[in-house]
Amino acid sequence: MQKSQIKRAAKLAGLGEDIGWHTFRHSYRSWLDETGAPMKVQQELMRHASIQTTMNVYGRAMTETKRHANSQVVGLVFGPNSQELPADAATATVQ
Repeated sequence: MQKSQIKRAAKLAGLGEDIGWHTFRHSYRSWLDETGAPMKVQQELMRHASIQTTMNVYGRAMTETKRHANSQVVGLVFGPNSQELPADAATATVQ
């Protein structure tokens, strides 16, 4: 992509105009993760030779995704409507 194309795409995506290619790639990878795309699909779309690159370099999940995953596990362990849960257990911030 040319710089003008990156700026235009970034502006359309609501990222602002002053971002570089790598910032755009990181955003794209995060959005793929948010959609639940399998890691192999993400690797291929990112054109990484190794899935390790996709997971290690771009693998930081967004906080909301972590929160959702944590809530799902809590629901599996205690049940979706359990009264035994501490008030903030299902929505605790996961870092």
